[in-house]
Amino acid sequence: MFKLTRHSQNPLLLPDPTSDWETYNVFNPAVVYHEGLFRMWYRAQGLDWISRIGYAVSADGLRWNRLREPVLAPRDGTDSRGLEDPRVVVLDGVFYMTYTAYGREFAGPQPTHAGGGILPMVARSVNGITWERLGPLARGEDNKDHVLFPRQIGGRYAALHRRWPNIWLAYSDDLRTWREADMAQVCGPRPENSWDYKSVGGNGVPIETEHGWLTFYHGYNAEHVYHIGVCLLDLDDPTRVIRRPAASIFWPEEIWELRGDVPNVVFSCANPVVEGVVYVYYGGADHVIGLATCALDDLLNFALHTV
Repeated sequence: MFKLTRHSQNPLLLPDPTSDWETYNVFNPAVVYHEGLFRMWYRAQGLDWISRIGYAVSADGLRWNRLREPVLAPRDGTDSRGLEDPRVVVLDGVFYMTYTAYGREFAGPQPTHAGGGILPMVARSVNGITWERLGPLARGEDNKDHVLFPRQIGGRYAALHRRWPNIWLAYSDDLRTWREADMAQVCGPRPENSWDYKSVGGNGVPIETEHGWLTFYHGYNAEHVYHIGVCLLDLDDPTRVIRRPAASIFWPEEIWELRGDVPNVVFSCANPVVEGVVYVYYGGADHVIGLATCALDDLLNFALHTV
């Protein structure tokens, strides 16, 4: 059985009781390794329970220095209820973030969520701190868990996204316009499986290997226990699933993963590879941030050779 290894210093990042905006929860971070530094963008909830996105840096990926103020916060009615679950890629030296905007204003005939709607947003930054919102990948639907690929595919930007309960692929020429004609389903829940038979969605940025895009994804069952698994997608056509092992590689076990703001959750938005090691940063029970690791070669071997 293959399984990610939790770091002994877990949890790495905790809420800050001296801050009004990250008082209660810090979780579901994006992390990239760029110019010799680990850079983190994390979701936080404070006294008003509205999610904002904070920023932190680290030399070793374990000890973090964070800014005192968020780098992304609600701006209008489309994100008035919070900004959630960032994923970040670096393309041509520019940071691109995908995140979910939750607001009282919504597109379509009815709210997609209690009290409002969500938008799967894309934003851009040259320094990781000041962000320009580019717009949503889709409107008026329950669509989130979107993440950009780390390079263009066939001359176009590509992103995984989640139309419940399935994972989809989308293409764009400019990261602003995402046509329905350029979207297709990748994979969905597996009724025969114990851990991903209810819903699936993408996690961190797909990792390019010679065998395909090594992609982390999450799934849950009727009891809403979250697991993390991996699959291999074709390099030229990511709608083609090359391998998808039946077993998951990570699930809640620690007390701070089993109990928290949302129990039984390990949820990752980041899996950077540094010197052959995959760093899987994740939120534990929507409350704190942990780290689990594995060797890239071992993970790839699992994806290629496990049924």
